[in-house]
Amino acid sequence: MSRLARVTFLGTGTSHGVPMIGCECATCRSDDPRDRRSRPSIAFDLAGGSTVLVDTSPDLRAQALAFGVRRVDAILFTHAHADHIMGLDEVRRYNVMQGRSIPCFADAATVGEIRRTFAYVFNPPQKGGGVPQIDLFALAGPFCLGGAEVVPVPLQHGTQGVLGYRLGTFAYLTDCSGVPDSSWPLLDGVETLVIDALRERPHPTHFTVSEALATIARIGPREAYLTHICHDLGHAATEARLPAGVQVAYDGLILDVF
Repeated sequence: MSRLARVTFLGTGTSHGVPMIGCECATCRSDDPRDRRSRPSIAFDLAGGSTVLVDTSPDLRAQALAFGVRRVDAILFTHAHADHIMGLDEVRRYNVMQGRSIPCFADAATVGEIRRTFAYVFNPPQKGGGVPQIDLFALAGPFCLGGAEVVPVPLQHGTQGVLGYRLGTFAYLTDCSGVPDSSWPLLDGVETLVIDALRERPHPTHFTVSEALATIARIGPREAYLTHICHDLGHAATEARLPAGVQVAYDGLILDVF
């Protein structure tokens, strides 16, 4: 079986990141590098040679330098919260290196929020190295990107609708608290699942570890990885109590998916 993509976890933390500013808890003071979590994002290196980002976190520059993201051919946005879009200005460097605008894909609401948040890019349209050069496209369903089919997966993030993404047998479901009935069929046959698991205590807009494990059990992947993790969960202690086939993701983790 040939590889569809190599996935690099650029960030696996929450909107605050771990360690949190001013916190002295055991996780924030941990010497385990897996407990240092930047804001959430992944990168796909597709078998055809393209590199696709999911979200542009505020830590994008540091993530790109740390993990060797030397090109970006497209960006998929899950939603427009600050920890997922506020690194968009870093795209300017890829514009310069690649000599072109970068296509970005999101649902219609997120497209509107990006246009509002980054109005200096669009109103009036700017050209040149001073602003990111991007082309925004609102998604209506599955589409082909770099030789791979991308399937948007609608999710609930509290009362807000957001998107996860599926490529082949891999699915990335960050920032979610529920899976709508219509989305379960989109996850049939997923073998590698990445899913939000903020903490053990309930939260209105994120899965707890227990809720994530219940969702994993329903989907039935071969392997699953928890992401969007806050400082309540130390890597080693959390992973030690997870069932077989479930692991805690960490910044810099690399997976081959098919």
